[in-house]
Amino acid sequence: MSQTRKIRCAIYTRKSSEEGLDQDFNSLDAQHEACAAYVASQKHEGWKLLPTRYDDGGKSGGTLDRPALQQLLADIDAGLIDMVVVYKIDRLTRSLADFVKLVDRLEEVDCSFVSVTQAFNTSSSMGRLTLNVLLSFAQFEREVTAERIRDKIAASKKKGLWMGGVSPLGYDAHPDPNTRELVINDIEAETVRRIFDLYDELHCLNAVMRRSDAEGLASKRHVFSTGRVQGGRPFSRGQIYHILRNPTYLGRIRHKDKSFPGRQAAIISQGQWDRVQDKLEATAMRRRGGVGPKTVTSATPTAPLLGKLRDESGDILTPSHTQKGKQRHHYYVSNRLISGRPDPAGWRLPAKALENAVTKAVTDHLRTAAQRHQVLTASDALTSSTAVEAVRVLMGEIEAGGIKTISSLLVSGTITDGRLQLHLATGPLAKHLNLTEADLHEALCYIDVPFTIRRRGVEMKIVAGEMAPARDATLIRALRNAHNWVAQMKTGASVKQIASTTTISESYITRIIPMAFLSPRIQQAILLGSQPAELTLETIARSKLPIDWSAQEQIFGFTKTT
Repeated sequence: MSQTRKIRCAIYTRKSSEEGLDQDFNSLDAQHEACAAYVASQKHEGWKLLPTRYDDGGKSGGTLDRPALQQLLADIDAGLIDMVVVYKIDRLTRSLADFVKLVDRLEEVDCSFVSVTQAFNTSSSMGRLTLNVLLSFAQFEREVTAERIRDKIAASKKKGLWMGGVSPLGYDAHPDPNTRELVINDIEAETVRRIFDLYDELHCLNAVMRRSDAEGLASKRHVFSTGRVQGGRPFSRGQIYHILRNPTYLGRIRHKDKSFPGRQAAIISQGQWDRVQDKLEATAMRRRGGVGPKTVTSATPTAPLLGKLRDESGDILTPSHTQKGKQRHHYYVSNRLISGRPDPAGWRLPAKALENAVTKAVTDHLRTAAQRHQVLTASDALTSSTAVEAVRVLMGEIEAGGIKTISSLLVSGTITDGRLQLHLATGPLAKHLNLTEADLHEALCYIDVPFTIRRRGVEMKIVAGEMAPARDATLIRALRNAHNWVAQMKTGASVKQIASTTTISESYITRIIPMAFLSPRIQQAILLGSQPAELTLETIARSKLPIDWSAQEQIFGFTKTT
């Protein structure tokens, strides 16, 4: 009679937060006990529990960089473990891309894993099929949970509740953490009232900024749990604009583009709020060329991009104009053309179209950075959220000031055939966002985007906006392959077996398979050719793909209107 093969089992446990880990019997112990009982029940199959514990307390499942997990993988590679036992799949990982890597790595050394509460293991084809079904339901559950959270936040704000984050200048969070209300900070409230009074008197953001600086007014000082200190410095123009537009000071709670009656006391009266809003709107109208005593006409033109841009030869673009009757047309022209030297490679760009293209490039870049939380070099969720809000304030300021606001941020730029490259000034940008230069993400100040033209040389028209959709055959082929490979895996095939039937490497298959789990919206965009320009096969292969569909769309630049 043949002897049953011994299967050496290792239990892996994980808990995302450190809460409760100091207890005598904590969540990790509960997971380990359940897994140990399951291993004991499989004793007749030759399962034997190894004494070493692999516990990760306070570690997120969104990354594989966990001490106990790395030790577990090292022991697996050394041939010491035949079966990994977990309480649930998500204890091992929450990332589809990471999960595929782990399964592939386990297969290479003939090691399987089992989830004791989900009753399957990857050593059988049925286990693989069950796994894919469970992952689909897990994705559905996460989507439903996310929707419930969003609905709860919206409903709470409609009731006037403060839903957390850094409290605005003039208010503090209620001392009782269970009471979701703001309470007035009397000292800071005086600063808010003074800013409103100054704008009510001066009608100019720059003038308010200079006066508030002279009076020693400062932004809200906040100390984060990491010890990082934010604020306590003179106001920037953007911060002042944000304060003047914040309905919280009127006793309301803002949710997206709406506001609801809040439970906090108002700092500003309704009359003063209405006056300030009317003056802000009137100023914005004048800056956009609307009706008003200070409207800029074609008789008093400006060149905000003077000295900022060069062509591919390094020649600076110089303002120029032509006169047709009473109408004057403004351009930015390669300097060598003004000096009389003919050059078919020289640029002659309509000023308004070029300025609009530059403005759009900067605003789109800032919007994408905010969506991807790439404003700061390093941050936690709270600081990142604050920085993103500051970017949105700056974008509102750009909307009001247009190319003149962009000009104050722009150091230099280069225009080549089909590309627009811009370099933003780190200092002014940091000041607008109330950050230090060291805080800014290194990519925030550098912009490289495509733009299209109709004609070049004697005359040219810039076509601003997104380029026409184009289907990426390589991307579509990779998506089709990913679905085919996942279908094969459901029947029990391994990555190694799939690779053996093709000329494609195992590593490439591992990187491409997660495409099958992209959100339906992303997959449809790829098939239609309407995906964002930055979404390429290379970016997908290099990205750490989250399971959550909304998170995927955020990473790859899908907005509500994409």
